[in-house]
Amino acid sequence: MSSGNRLSDVAYQRWEPATLDVVEASLKVPMPTAADIEAIHQQAHQEGYQAGFTEGIEAGRRQGEVLVAEEARRLQELLAQMTEAVRDFEQAVGGDLLELALEISRQMLRQALKVKPELLLPIVRGAMENLPQNTAHPHLHLHPDDAALVRARMQTEIAQGGWRVIEDQRLQRGGCRVETLVSETDATIENRWQRLAAGLGQNSSWLDE
Repeated sequence: MSSGNRLSDVAYQRWEPATLDVVEASLKVPMPTAADIEAIHQQAHQEGYQAGFTEGIEAGRRQGEVLVAEEARRLQELLAQMTEAVRDFEQAVGGDLLELALEISRQMLRQALKVKPELLLPIVRGAMENLPQNTAHPHLHLHPDDAALVRARMQTEIAQGGWRVIEDQRLQRGGCRVETLVSETDATIENRWQRLAAGLGQNSSWLDE
């Protein structure tokens, strides 16, 4: 009986409150507070945002490079098309403008010869001076109105060179034709105008079409 009592005493002592306090203290685990949970949530959100932001920037940069390259290619194509169009326009319009300029010049020259017929005199002198000296029997063909002007203004040159002035209704006013026994010089305004137009790459006649 005594042994049984000692065992009961031992068992009873194992469940004393002091012993339970020690076990409870060893099993305690610190629980996170609401502030701790919010901090963890904010950190996870920030890390996820930063990772997504970096990835988004890189993807946006690559997409931007592709778009810039595509726009540059389109701009180059547009520039090439515009250059070709301008070249074609200049070729088409350039010829038209030159033809128009020649037509305006022709009309202005005709009016100038009517208003100031003495413009013919330097042309006649130049044709006469181009002949070699001591040329026999030089003839100067002129429109009748121009012939009268030359006789009146160039009496000395005509006399000294032994020139014979011949009136020719077929010639236009503003030019002349020089003939000798061995040569002929065409200084008519029709011929001079065609040479001028040909030098500009045009086929323009002094006479009206």
